Amino acid sequence: MAPRANWKGFLRLSLVTCPVALYPATSDTEKVSFNQINRKTGHRIKYLKVDAETGDEVTSEDIVKGYKVDTDTYIEVTKDELDEIALDSTHTIEIDEFVPKADIDNRYLIRPYYLVPDGKVGHDAFAVIRETIRSMDKVAIGRVVLTNREHIIALEPLESGLMGTLLRYPYEVRSEKEYFDDIQDVKLTKDMLDLAKHIVEKKSGAFEPELFEDHYEAALIDLINKKRSGAPIAAKAAPKTGGNVINLMDALKKSLASEKDAAPIAKVVKETVKGKKPKKRVEGQREMLLPIAGKGGKEAAAKTAPKEASKKADKPVRAPARAKKAG
Repeated sequence: MAPRANWKGFLRLSLVTCPVALYPATSDTEKVSFNQINRKTGHRIKYLKVDAETGDEVTSEDIVKGYKVDTDTYIEVTKDELDEIALDSTHTIEIDEFVPKADIDNRYLIRPYYLVPDGKVGHDAFAVIRETIRSMDKVAIGRVVLTNREHIIALEPLESGLMGTLLRYPYEVRSEKEYFDDIQDVKLTKDMLDLAKHIVEKKSGAFEPELFEDHYEAALIDLINKKRSGAPIAAKAAPKTGGNVINLMDALKKSLASEKDAAPIAKVVKETVKGKKPKKRVEGQREMLLPIAGKGGKEAAAKTAPKEASKKADKPVRAPARAKKAG
């Protein structure tokens, strides 16, 4: 199932307008997550909205927004009042200017989105805006309202669509000076830099995110599978250290030597991983060897799970390919 759009409205460049939809370009739904439960009963913890003074539960219709001006003093702001100050960017991404991509400081980047035409109309106008940005090799800067707040968004062509990246405001970015002022000005020798460069060269390669592995996520899945099957949980061995090397030059030499030894092995592993035929997977699912109860799918037991285990699951179980977020 395609994800739901976070925002729908119009993209406008001067008098050229087209309906568009904004979709999140990233997702955390495949990560394992946990619920809080009562250790004594095994029941899930439920959170209630209560009055901080009386302790009484408060219904949703009685909850309003308030800005704190003093210890016990709040200025109440109603939904109607917020609607009154709604901005044009609530429904339209207005392109204000075009800037070189290199001018955007990475510290201002928040998160990426995909921007696509919404519906069957407006594809021509969308293409005009997209190709104009592409031909000028610049990034379009506009404004969009998400979750009732206006954000700056940088738009750039990505294949047949546009990628929009939310940007921070200047007041959200801290100055580096308050952190870097105490860093000592160290004089480095040419030999040290040459050794460090050799290490970098040994570790250099193409950016291939498909080879990234989330070791902690894999360990979580392994832990859950073992606990579900009743397998013993072995204590983790203490990590090996390379010894206490105080001399920086010695540390660089040892690092270079270790990289030379590891390079052939790493190359074989990388080629093996790249040569494997990718498994057919269902979007939004992570592989589990055993069924895990949750809000994911209801359909499948896992690859090696005994029939008895699947019968005991009184909640929907995860599909075997890629597990959804634990519920």
